[in-house]
Amino acid sequence: MDFFANDDKKAFNWISSQIYEISESLFPLVKLRTEAVRGHLYKILKAYSTERVGTHHFSSLTGYAHGDQNREVIDRIFAKIFCCQKAAIRQQFVSGTHAISSSFFGLLRPGDTLLSVTGKPYETLEEVIGLRGKGQGSLLEFGILYQQIDFDLNKEFDFLALDKALSKPIKMVFIQRSCGYSWRNALSINLIEKICLEIHKKQPECVCFVDNCYGEFVEEKEPTEVGADLIAGSLIKNPGGTIVPSGGYVAGKTDLVEKACCRLTSPGIGSQGGSGYDLNRIVLQGLFLAPQMVSEALIGAELVATAFQHFGFKVLPSPGDLRSDVIQAVQIGNPEALKIICRAFQSSSPVGSYLDPVPSSMPGYENDLIMAGGTFVDGSTSEFTADAPLKPPYNLFVQGGSHRSHVEISLINAFFELIKAGFIKLPQNM
Repeated sequence: MDFFANDDKKAFNWISSQIYEISESLFPLVKLRTEAVRGHLYKILKAYSTERVGTHHFSSLTGYAHGDQNREVIDRIFAKIFCCQKAAIRQQFVSGTHAISSSFFGLLRPGDTLLSVTGKPYETLEEVIGLRGKGQGSLLEFGILYQQIDFDLNKEFDFLALDKALSKPIKMVFIQRSCGYSWRNALSINLIEKICLEIHKKQPECVCFVDNCYGEFVEEKEPTEVGADLIAGSLIKNPGGTIVPSGGYVAGKTDLVEKACCRLTSPGIGSQGGSGYDLNRIVLQGLFLAPQMVSEALIGAELVATAFQHFGFKVLPSPGDLRSDVIQAVQIGNPEALKIICRAFQSSSPVGSYLDPVPSSMPGYENDLIMAGGTFVDGSTSEFTADAPLKPPYNLFVQGGSHRSHVEISLINAFFELIKAGFIKLPQNM
């Protein structure tokens, strides 16, 4: 490999053999992940067939795009896949955070209470809610109340705390499926179902809203199949199959989706406007590719977990654990080692391999971040990326990967650099 031409071949060959052995040990899991693609793909193909998708659906109307039947076909396809009443797939959503924010502001009114049952939300939502930053029109500034139930990794979900919170009127319960930048497992579909059941039992009109980012097509079912009233996510994550260039979605009950869209566009327009910018083919093709991409990302996550644990790092989830999103967390414990890993991952990227990731601020985040993401779509964490907030204990969050070989190459590069820097010792008997 040319970019290792001047390196210590002995150490490089040793670390390569270690990664390849770990990869081979995962063959039973690879078989299971590969077989799981079939169920998701069948659901997608059935939706395409039912909606009679043809090449004429690839075009979009311009301007207001009122009455765009091709846009409506895509909406119905996603609704069928998520087994819900309505979906809105829009390039006008800048990100998953934008889709979630539109849902908050579309559904909540002054005096309503938003309850997060998965602890402090992802950092980009803190300013939306009003936990950080002022004067930008957060929920709290509009008189919307906020409560949260802390999520303790070492304990079972706190249903007693949930019951206590539900003793008073709650308009919306927010469930963050993925770990975000928290050291915890993603919520399983089984747990989401139990939470939604408990909420609707206590308060039938309360909206169960799930941030579904990083979780699409990971398990057999989606949150809207087990009691969630509304879900939202990004098209440059799992459902975009690594090729959709922008956008997001909301899906669930018809009236809730429409209210979210009224915040995206305006009251009176709602979901009835918005051009697809002639990206319909890419959206449809990306969705078709998504189950395979998610499968590869999950295999890559297992490889990352097994390799880092093998070399003494703490990981979550642990190898072999149930996975409910595509994120793998690794506790690095040292800022210099963290930077070395991110630089190595970046150097193994197809885009911008020559760049040197440095910690910097990003809009919506409290701490400086270091990110390795040489992706074809900017910010696409369905492609192999890693990022970390620069704060102890220096947890690295690795996600995505369109094929496991890329993950293998990236790991070999990263561990080799850690060896050269003295963070990993070679065996004495080499």
